Amino acid sequence: MKGNQRTIFVFSLLTVFLVSFAISSWAQAPPTRPDIGPGQSNWKAPALPTGGIQTIDLNTLGTPDALVQALIGSGPDAPIIHSVTYTGVNIAAGTFSGGTGIIGFEDGIILSTGNIASVVGPNQLDNTTTDNGQPGDPDLDNLIPGYQTFDATVLEFDFECQNLQVISFQYVFASEEYNEYVNSPYNNVFGFFLNGVNIALLPDGVTPVAINNVNCGNPYSWPNGGVNCNLYRNNDLDDEGGAINTEMDGLTVVLTATSQVNPGVNHIKLAIADAGDAVLDSDVFIKGESFVCRPPSTGIPILTTWGLIIFGIALLGFISWVFIKRRKVIG
Repeated sequence: MKGNQRTIFVFSLLTVFLVSFAISSWAQAPPTRPDIGPGQSNWKAPALPTGGIQTIDLNTLGTPDALVQALIGSGPDAPIIHSVTYTGVNIAAGTFSGGTGIIGFEDGIILSTGNIASVVGPNQLDNTTTDNGQPGDPDLDNLIPGYQTFDATVLEFDFECQNLQVISFQYVFASEEYNEYVNSPYNNVFGFFLNGVNIALLPDGVTPVAINNVNCGNPYSWPNGGVNCNLYRNNDLDDEGGAINTEMDGLTVVLTATSQVNPGVNHIKLAIADAGDAVLDSDVFIKGESFVCRPPSTGIPILTTWGLIIFGIALLGFISWVFIKRRKVIG
């Protein structure tokens, strides 16, 4: 090969390599995040009602006490509530209904890093965002070391469980960070801090629920991608999702938070925040009337009132039978 031909050949190989590298790098680069500032939003309400989730935020509910009341209900297992406080903007918290077949339970409360109204389906946008311009939360920062949180929404209250030792409730975490920002510098997080200890944990009882701890990988690969893929439900339009009637791109299955409580007054802090920056919303749905006190699980069935009555009658019958048998033997 002559000198000029060799030069042209080497130059061609170098050009092909550089072009291929550029294309590969562009293809693997994460998408551009929404360019909005505090107080701005790119969310657009659905043009027509979808018959799915309906939300009511604090602008209509009035006070955070209404959130707590929706959470505990009025049953015999409801705890006694004191000192309700809320930190965040009014559009970031409220109640919802119509969640059956979508969230995993019919109604409850929502805490959001954006606007709770944007959970309404169908999924139309891959990067729904409302920047509320709020600070983060130090307790949430501690759950994900190395990240700074933003747009925290926090509901806190004191409660008492009369003669019962355990609190439990059901919830679902959902986010627009799925799936393209899994294992990225953005790791939206939430926590349920009971007397200062987070009980929003995976079934292992140790790992906090967050974007990077519940997913099917990036790129998305069901059912064996990511971590705890069995706890994740995909709704990302870019990954053949969209069948779940919510704007959220991904959500967990229904999870349960449970823990022993102290005698007397306890404190619970329910908090959620963006991490890494203040865009791309996340939400936590907590089942209505599910925040209840109950006895500890002992493995022994707990008798109901009727069960006790039947047991008492059976016991008296047995004692009578034994007494009669003994009298016959003596006679």
